[in-house]
Amino acid sequence: MSDNKIILAGYSGHGFVVADAAQQANMPLFYYSEYTELNTNPFGLHYLGFEGNNSFEGWKEDLDFILGIGDNAIRVKVAQLIKSKNKIIHNVIHPTASIGQKVTIGEGNFVARNVSINPLASISNYCILNTGCIVEHECVINQGVHIAPGTVLAGNVTVGENSFIGANAVIKQGVTIGKNVVIGAGSVVLKDVLDHKIVVGNPAKVIK
Repeated sequence: MSDNKIILAGYSGHGFVVADAAQQANMPLFYYSEYTELNTNPFGLHYLGFEGNNSFEGWKEDLDFILGIGDNAIRVKVAQLIKSKNKIIHNVIHPTASIGQKVTIGEGNFVARNVSINPLASISNYCILNTGCIVEHECVINQGVHIAPGTVLAGNVTVGENSFIGANAVIKQGVTIGKNVVIGAGSVVLKDVLDHKIVVGNPAKVIK
């Protein structure tokens, strides 16, 4: 990690969780960016403006970034903007997360409290592995994915870009989830899911 101070892109809801984890991991988090300065500032960060503006102060300073945006599409879009400005985007990994050997993790990811990632799993860029989820051996998580709290991915599961796996869902070993898929909370997925589908239930069925 560089010695630069860090700015959090997105500072509400999910951003609060990321800020908490970053501070617990002793990252030098000093600033946040949002559309407007917020009245609620639980982690004592300094407002630096909105990264979508050309006049954004963060582009002029030697700052690195972390991502606090819950929405997959917006998170990836903001990450791409940050990279276009030649800025670094760090991972935020909560100190209680357990990461096995031979795991590969890209950039701009959030690995939350009590997450377990087992050996030979691969995490791409700009993903959220939320509280207490389990990513088993040899899983492949592609760019911009959100794995919600309590979700279990059994071994060799693949999740396509920008997909969302709802809280406490269970994905059977070897299943492939396509791109831009939504898996409903508590669903049990026993077979592959094609791109752009919404599935819910136990066993999970396509509803859209």
